[in-house]
Amino acid sequence: MRIGIPTEVKSSEKRVALTPEACATLVEKGHEVFLQKDAGVGAGFPDEDYTAVGVKIEPTADHLFKAAEMIVKVKEPQQEELSRLQKDHLLFCYLHLAAEPALTKGLQEIGLKAVAFETVEEGGKTPLLAPMSAVAGRLSVQIGTWYLHAPRGGRGELMGGIDGLQQGHVVVIGAGVAGQEAAHLAYHMGAKVTLLDINQERLDMMSSRYPGMNCEISTPERITELMPETSLLVGAVYVIGKRAPHVVTEEQIKLMPQGSVAVDISIDQGGCIATSRPCTHDMPVYTQHGVIHSAITNLPGSVPLTSSQALSQAILPYVHQLAEGEWTPALEKGINVDGGELKIAL
Repeated sequence: MRIGIPTEVKSSEKRVALTPEACATLVEKGHEVFLQKDAGVGAGFPDEDYTAVGVKIEPTADHLFKAAEMIVKVKEPQQEELSRLQKDHLLFCYLHLAAEPALTKGLQEIGLKAVAFETVEEGGKTPLLAPMSAVAGRLSVQIGTWYLHAPRGGRGELMGGIDGLQQGHVVVIGAGVAGQEAAHLAYHMGAKVTLLDINQERLDMMSSRYPGMNCEISTPERITELMPETSLLVGAVYVIGKRAPHVVTEEQIKLMPQGSVAVDISIDQGGCIATSRPCTHDMPVYTQHGVIHSAITNLPGSVPLTSSQALSQAILPYVHQLAEGEWTPALEKGINVDGGELKIAL
């Protein structure tokens, strides 16, 4: 198969879907791999690393899309990319269609087959979402800690405190991969951590792993009780393929201390905090009701080297399967759009 890797065009997006090492395995199997010129440079992979393993460089996006049968990219197609996609293309990337009605309609009109990383499912888990969720979870605490500093507009609190002084309270809602990683980092920074979820098994696992972490069933009442003492709120709720539910209301946000921070990792799926709106790396925050909000739609893109390595490693086995025409049950679940028909319930 002819596999194309375009340069990402979403704002501040430097990741690349496949590393040179991954491409080498595809070339060895007899597939042709095409890379748009400099597509890997932002992640630390120059064109020379790709050509050394047999990848062909295409000078422009137009050339790349015309050369390829399967398009493997990171983020959902942007408006300028829709005109390059054709009916006979197989698209493999993050889509998050529940939050993108215009994109959904555009892909249906093109008539191609689109497989979303985030809905490929194995045993109830999403292996292609997991690595970026892990990165986003860690980054959410780093961002929150930074914006708690007074020069950034925060309440001037040191996360974790020092001996004998207030620790700072981090509340994480959602104990999936992203939430677990956020709670992990906050815990090891010395913060007081409360992790909320509706899955008791996950909570028990986290409680046994992190002595002293408060792991509780999430209810609207408990969220309301916690908000007045929350320094950093991390929203990490994900329902496979569907729009994220609003688990934190605007009234609950109003209860948070002035200068506290709310980071919504779920924004790709619409956000789980009622006051969240999409942010970019260029404009990462805004303040509402005295609370600093951050909801960057491609948060892992801020660490493109780490993210590209992790993502490439995760998707490579599935790229091989698609290139060989092996439609496993996991990949069948990943189909979002096919021949104009929407295949998932949004």
